[in-house]
Amino acid sequence: MTQPADLAAYRALLSDLPAPDVAALAEATERNSQLTKPPGALGRLEDLAIWYAGWRGNARPSIETPQVIVFAGNHGVAARGVSAFPPEVTVQMVANFEAGGAAINQLATCFGARMDVHALRLDEPTADFTTAPAMSEAAVVEALNTGWAAVDVASDLLVVGEMGIGNTTPAAAISAALCGGTAAHWVGRGTGVDDTGLSLKVQVVDDGLARHASALGDPFEVLRCLGGRELAAMTGAILRARLLRIPVILDGFICTAAASVLEFAQKGALDHCIAGHVSAEAAHGQLLYAIGKEPVLALGLRLGEGSGGALAIGVLKGAVACHSGMSTFAEAGVSEG
Repeated sequence: MTQPADLAAYRALLSDLPAPDVAALAEATERNSQLTKPPGALGRLEDLAIWYAGWRGNARPSIETPQVIVFAGNHGVAARGVSAFPPEVTVQMVANFEAGGAAINQLATCFGARMDVHALRLDEPTADFTTAPAMSEAAVVEALNTGWAAVDVASDLLVVGEMGIGNTTPAAAISAALCGGTAAHWVGRGTGVDDTGLSLKVQVVDDGLARHASALGDPFEVLRCLGGRELAAMTGAILRARLLRIPVILDGFICTAAASVLEFAQKGALDHCIAGHVSAEAAHGQLLYAIGKEPVLALGLRLGEGSGGALAIGVLKGAVACHSGMSTFAEAGVSEG
């Protein structure tokens, strides 16, 4: 499967997306009805297991090779003072990921996931989107393709995360552009800006939306004009996973904003995704509602890195283990009542 050459090629892929395996869904649903438990007793775990079985084309699946990918990028808009931390922290945190010292490293190891880190031109921040498009078409396609190529075709579950100082600002701008509403509706405190910083972020997003108003009808142009390299890489990885029928667990607000580009470009494009959690960033819940995703966890996280998505690997593994490993009533010799 060759990488798309331009945004037109990415748009074209969305017109013919693979669907879950109908036979596997039916068989998994039937199996679930025969397991040694009262109907519906495992609640949402049952739905998660059946969903996973459909995408893997196996009515009795297992999760053996999950992959976590963290993409890192720097943003020109960070120079406007929209973050409580300086841009140098992006480079420092990439080194921490590579050394195994971040939260996501521990979570990936805990749940048996391979972890990969991709830094995208950290010495070349995107343009300040209040003055120019964040990326040229060549730059956004390069980032999309980095995500595309980062997906291990042998993986059976994908979590994508990010690192990029200031990136809640482009996430808010993308959300506003796709869903509508004012900047104030989508902007939050991110890494912890004060009231002055919050007001500044709102103004910056308003300025970006105004400057690129003519592009807001095209989700991929929204990504190009208002996004960042790490967001585009997540978008590319999530789309590649769909084409490979690899289920995806979405992480926090920034990941969800990147994923939403696909859903607004083609309804149903995120059917292979679940929301791992809802974060403490207020706009995340709003965005999940807009794309019809119910979070698995709600733990007040606001770290990014793929951390909430990685935690949800454990829940999905539990769901699949129960579905595939439990005995049926007939196998266990238990009366169905």
